[in-house]
Amino acid sequence: DEYCFHNGKTRSESSRQMVSVAGCFVPFAVCVVSRYPYYNALKDCLSCLLTQLKLCQDFEVDNHIKEFAAKLSLIPSPPPGPLHLVFNMEPLQIVFPSRVDPESPIIDLDLHLPLLCFRPETVLQVLTCMLTEQRMVFFSCDWALLTLVAECFLVYLHPLHWQHTFVPILSGQMLDFVMAPTSFLMGCHLDHFEEVSKEADGLVLINIDNGSITCSTSSGDGMDIPDVPLLAAQTFIQSIQSLQLHQELDLAHCSSSTDLNEGQGRRRAWQQKLNGQIQQVTLQLLVDIFREVKNHLNYEHRVFNSEEFLKTRAAGDHEFYKQVLDTYMFHSFLKARLSRRMDAFAQMELSTQSEEDRINGMLISPRRLTVEKMALQRSSLQKAAQRRMVVSMPDLQDITVVEVQPRKSSLRQVDAVSCKGCSRAEDVAPKSIYTFEIPEVHFPLVTQCVQTYYADFVDLLSKAMSFLGPDNSVLLACYFYLRGFIHLVQGKLLYALLDFQNLYKTDIRIFPADLVKRTVALMSAPELAQVERTPELKRLIKEVVDKPREVAKADDHVKNFELPKKHMQLDDFVKRVQESGIVKDTHIIHRLFDALTVENSGHQKQIDPETFRDFYNCWKEAEVEAQEVSLPSSVMEHLDKNECVYKLSSSVKTNHGVGKIAMTQKRLFLLTEGRPGYVEISTFRNIEEVRSTTVAFLLLRIPTLKIKMVSKKEVFEANLKTECDLWQLMVKEMWAGKKLADDHKDPQYIQQALTNVLLMDAVVGTLQSSNAIYAASKLSYFDKMKNENPTTLSVPITTSEALKHKINPSAGETSPQAIDVLLYTPVGILTQQKKTADAHPTLWCALSEGKVVVIDASSRTDHQHCFIVGASKLNCMVMAEQSQVWIGSEDSVIYIINVHSMSCNKQLTDHRTSVVDLIVQDGEKTPSEVYSCSRDGMVLAWNVSTLRVTSRFQLPGHTLTSARLHQGRLWCCTGNSIVVVTTNGFLRQELKIVESFYNKSTSFLGFQLIPEEEQLWAASAEYSEVYIWSLQDLTQPPQRVPLQDCTEVSCMIRVKRQIWVGGKGLSQGQLKGKVYVINTERKTVDKELVAHTDTVTTLCSAEDRYVLSGSGGEEGKIAIWKVE
Repeated sequence: DEYCFHNGKTRSESSRQMVSVAGCFVPFAVCVVSRYPYYNALKDCLSCLLTQLKLCQDFEVDNHIKEFAAKLSLIPSPPPGPLHLVFNMEPLQIVFPSRVDPESPIIDLDLHLPLLCFRPETVLQVLTCMLTEQRMVFFSCDWALLTLVAECFLVYLHPLHWQHTFVPILSGQMLDFVMAPTSFLMGCHLDHFEEVSKEADGLVLINIDNGSITCSTSSGDGMDIPDVPLLAAQTFIQSIQSLQLHQELDLAHCSSSTDLNEGQGRRRAWQQKLNGQIQQVTLQLLVDIFREVKNHLNYEHRVFNSEEFLKTRAAGDHEFYKQVLDTYMFHSFLKARLSRRMDAFAQMELSTQSEEDRINGMLISPRRLTVEKMALQRSSLQKAAQRRMVVSMPDLQDITVVEVQPRKSSLRQVDAVSCKGCSRAEDVAPKSIYTFEIPEVHFPLVTQCVQTYYADFVDLLSKAMSFLGPDNSVLLACYFYLRGFIHLVQGKLLYALLDFQNLYKTDIRIFPADLVKRTVALMSAPELAQVERTPELKRLIKEVVDKPREVAKADDHVKNFELPKKHMQLDDFVKRVQESGIVKDTHIIHRLFDALTVENSGHQKQIDPETFRDFYNCWKEAEVEAQEVSLPSSVMEHLDKNECVYKLSSSVKTNHGVGKIAMTQKRLFLLTEGRPGYVEISTFRNIEEVRSTTVAFLLLRIPTLKIKMVSKKEVFEANLKTECDLWQLMVKEMWAGKKLADDHKDPQYIQQALTNVLLMDAVVGTLQSSNAIYAASKLSYFDKMKNENPTTLSVPITTSEALKHKINPSAGETSPQAIDVLLYTPVGILTQQKKTADAHPTLWCALSEGKVVVIDASSRTDHQHCFIVGASKLNCMVMAEQSQVWIGSEDSVIYIINVHSMSCNKQLTDHRTSVVDLIVQDGEKTPSEVYSCSRDGMVLAWNVSTLRVTSRFQLPGHTLTSARLHQGRLWCCTGNSIVVVTTNGFLRQELKIVESFYNKSTSFLGFQLIPEEEQLWAASAEYSEVYIWSLQDLTQPPQRVPLQDCTEVSCMIRVKRQIWVGGKGLSQGQLKGKVYVINTERKTVDKELVAHTDTVTTLCSAEDRYVLSGSGGEEGKIAIWKVE
């Protein structure tokens, strides 16, 4: 009755005045239908409508509702980003929030509502039911809570998605829906609880009102909901308990609000902050549960090894993972991981990854428990035992497992407060939020008023854009999106396309490609003709409309690893081994194939399923044995924290007593028996000789391994018996790998040697025949190299002194990839991603087919990120400002990378052919202008802040390859000449190659300018020389600096008073990658550096202290050189 009105008065008031008037009151409802879940905003709108209806006459109700509906229909939905839309609907200011990014949901809910209704343990159980895709029904006597609480739980799962039926409210006539046999999530009034509980079996019944969760079963056995993994559950509970869920407590220190909208604004700000914290807590829960899934994925063949993943889980968690791994939700999650999608899960997983896990992700040898992790797990096991949270097991002290041991305690018994390993909810710094107030809608709602509203909308947007700083491109993109949309509904299609074109190069993430295609389809012939006359719109249509849509990958499925059932030839064997996760490198797998087929007498070698199964089992058994190694504390004190035990012999007699020989990546040591002790045998670097012999014992000759050290006179002897030949192979391979790693300053040699050693062990265990050792010797790669070609592997003294380190950006790939471009960026560019003190210089590596790998240049081992820009070769990179790296591609696009988010949201598409060079003024830390050159001779000047072309010119009849900016003029290498032009394109000088070379078919590859010496240095494709011209008179013949034994020049840079030239040349009778260091004063080659087995393709300077060289696809490594 409170909300029933007649002539603006309540029913009771009107009835007293009109007793004699007969009438009836018919209830009606106003339902707002939206494509987006604006729960709070639309609730506020309806509340405002209700206030207005109280004051109106009965004949005015329809008009008010029509005006209300019209007003809502004219409000656009904000694009993804930081811009929220605000409009006035008396007496409230209504806010329509935007989603954070295109992949995130719109959050217009109070996400803490379930946390007020349920204990954290119950919240975990509900999430478990959703992750295992149960048949779930929410109950409440408050209809509104059913939808709100269910929607909150769906948000908790992001970026995972509930893919089954979702009906938040069921009427009494629809209760038979709960009999459906498939997974669903539904909601009912609490009055139906008993009825639903009795009629349907196997339902999870969640009572919102009393915070309980039960299961409907006729047998009465109770719930069978598996527990969330213990450590993840403890962290979640601790974080939830640290949240401040009551606004009154959070705002107790603030003054009372005397303005309704101000109070709403405070509440909204508090809710947004709390929502962000809750999303971080639930996302961290998902990361803690699924973090190690990536260790069991094969990206090349899209395979997930679920069996091996389950083996790494604690026994008490098996039931949980078995149920989760069999769901549609997890299958979609795997698809996203295998596609390397950088969603919220991937970003948090990367940001919370430990340094050890980052390094392990780059290792090509199998992972094992480090000494540090052994100590931590032993400590956690002891604490867990004290809390009685594990089930006792026989010989527990001798077993080390990956996670906490099986438990029987339920989540309700977790002592969250005492969990020292748990962290508080992260206090997330709220991202900057901007609001844009929508203009008033004038009534009556006729065409003229609507057009006036649209015109006011466009004017306000244009005004806001004019006041916007150039560095806020994310907000600018939102304005472009909204203005383009308003132009579209106005019918101004050309203006709309211009805004969308600006949006395309400002933030491609929110670019509405389908909307642009529909717009072009609606355009008339005169409008299309005008588009053709506008170069920017013509390029947009070519890029978005005319370009065929990429066909979805046919192999978008996910395979579960299975052992082969048919005989395998080489190609199939390579694929199967890669799928298994044992090793990825194709060359290593080829040698493994040779080893396993030594007994194959047929003309066509192949491996039968039984042999593969035996090999796979041997490999996995060795992994388990290594995981179960438990070293005493007295032994761990002698080892480095990152050392792992990779191989342990059986108990043998040695000249230092009886014990087991242990092999790590650094040394051999004896683990003595009885009272466990440590006896150092030798580091691999200290070994001088390894040989196998026999010693007499009674009438027997016992095979013995002898190891002679450089620093010791005593020879270590071990009676290894049947293991002797295998250990000899393994120790010699590790010894050779360590020598190569030291000589070439490349730690990956020792990692690859470890892989070879473990494969030898598995091959011997598989074959178990007289040919087993011979087969294993096929994998002795580095030892053979050392014995057969000792001179070719040696590093010249000059090279060794200058070489500091080598990096393999292709680590973990199936084969090396050519390094096309290198860029070094100094300290401080990652300050938004990390704390300022943790920011490090960064190395950007452009590999084949648009792949970019970002490496921490200080540690040289830490991959920060890896992403794909396009699918073509990348030609050039430059740092345009502290937050942007520009990359020019063979596909004519300039990709702009945000160094804080490591994402590519901007593309410049003004070039028509390959972008070959990007130029900024030398010495400028934050350049305001970037010049880009394409192969067809087009040069564009870009304003870095606005991303607009400030000038352009065409070099007629020339093919550009590179350019330099010197004294306000551009020096352009065009192959057959070097031309000097102004920044407006006017020709000032030209150096033609025909005037200096007899071979007129040759061309310039690159050049460098030395202003202080007034010299131009250049290299040619056909000559193994560097040529030097005087800038005062380019017509004079050049001086020549010969490059000894050089067969190809590919790149050159200037560092201090040196010119570094990269290419290929002869060294010790073989073609190898070479770097020539030329002194610019003496004009002589000071050094010839040889550290690559393939052509040096690119050179890069790191603050003039180091030079980095990248090699071609046969090697695909980066060498770091010291500059003198």
